[in-house]
Amino acid sequence: MIVTVTANPSLDRAVSLATPLQVGEVQSALAVREDAGGKGVNVSRVVAAAGTATLAVLPLADQDPYATALAQTGIPVRSVPVHGHARANLTLADPHGTTTKINLPGAELSAADADALIETIVAATAGADWLVLAGSLPPGAGDDFYVRAILAVRAAHGDATPRIALDTSGAALAAAVAGARPDLIKPNEHELAELTGAPADTRDIDGIVALAQDLVGPRVGAALVTLGAAGALLVTEDGVWVGTAPRITAVSTVGAGDSSLAGYLLADVAGAEPAERLRMGMRYGAAAASLPGTQPPTPADLVTAEIPVQRIIR
Repeated sequence: MIVTVTANPSLDRAVSLATPLQVGEVQSALAVREDAGGKGVNVSRVVAAAGTATLAVLPLADQDPYATALAQTGIPVRSVPVHGHARANLTLADPHGTTTKINLPGAELSAADADALIETIVAATAGADWLVLAGSLPPGAGDDFYVRAILAVRAAHGDATPRIALDTSGAALAAAVAGARPDLIKPNEHELAELTGAPADTRDIDGIVALAQDLVGPRVGAALVTLGAAGALLVTEDGVWVGTAPRITAVSTVGAGDSSLAGYLLADVAGAEPAERLRMGMRYGAAAASLPGTQPPTPADLVTAEIPVQRIIR
């Protein structure tokens, strides 16, 4: 069982443009797609499509339009009643796969809402293999929300605590790395640079590896760093693995990182070794980037090309 938490869900609207975005001009759209989004929900959708048990936990108000789109995904959900509605995010994608995103703020969570969400997370994770805490935090949750959630889950479940994956950025990521030592983080190179305060350049794989290694051990259990077209790398206390991305025709990169994390976790619960976990994460990320909007890839969508993964000795 992979439990996901989406504290700041979003109704994702993806608009396909016939030409590159022209700022200040009127443009016609080729198509529009609407999905129940949010990083944790995206992970659960991919996991469910692969036939693995999942449960998505999120705040959701009565009569929120988001509920209709969420129900259409068919994923199991445990929601916490709140007052505000889920935000809407807009993605504009041109024919070359270049995307422009406009993310709105989420509804504010009260202190009572945040506490209720944490209580629900604790209950939902009994017997789970992984807990995925993913995405930005809504107003009112506080930068330490993920820290409080992790500590509450560990206090409740003790030795039976699921491993905890964290996919967020900024102050929320910094707080969790400093105060809760998640078992896995999944930053991209920009989020890693912000977290460490050092530049991260995809042309400098050794430099990115060094940044991740400084975190692994004392502050995180492992780091899965996605680098877009440059590939991805996995750093654990046992070693470093670097993968080369397959060539694809990008349609929308929105949700590709979420799918990469889902693929990694699917491989992990299947007992795969680190190299195959990284490879599967890259297969799912590439498949997601080849699909419109935040459509979750299924096993049938996975690229079949060879994905080289090299272990680096450090």
